[in-house]
Amino acid sequence: MVKKIRIKRVYEEPSAQDGYRVLVDRLWPRGMQKEQLKIDFWAKEWAPSDELRKWFAHDPQKWEAFSKKYVEELTSKENAIKEHLSNCPSPTVTLLYSAKDRLHNQAVVLKSFIESKLKDNA
Repeated sequence: MVKKIRIKRVYEEPSAQDGYRVLVDRLWPRGMQKEQLKIDFWAKEWAPSDELRKWFAHDPQKWEAFSKKYVEELTSKENAIKEHLSNCPSPTVTLLYSAKDRLHNQAVVLKSFIESKLKDNA
């Protein structure tokens, strides 16, 4: 059972504390080779839709609206996300993202969404 969710940029070195590493970008990170990334799962389907991603364009001014719209998208995927995480081999999951902005990216929203849904089931 997942007990801790972390977020980390894909460009940071992998570490043993990462546990199960999940890439949460719809597009493969620029300049990264598969061997460098060391991911356990590429959750393309958990990422924001292309339409939402392009609309947001990492504009902090759109952050609140983006977060709300992204949670709406995630709600339709909630069961698949919960099912995948219930079979996770590690108590720690690290959500990997490639955005430069550490505060305004999909991993921040996804982490909060997963934590709220896991808490609901506890």
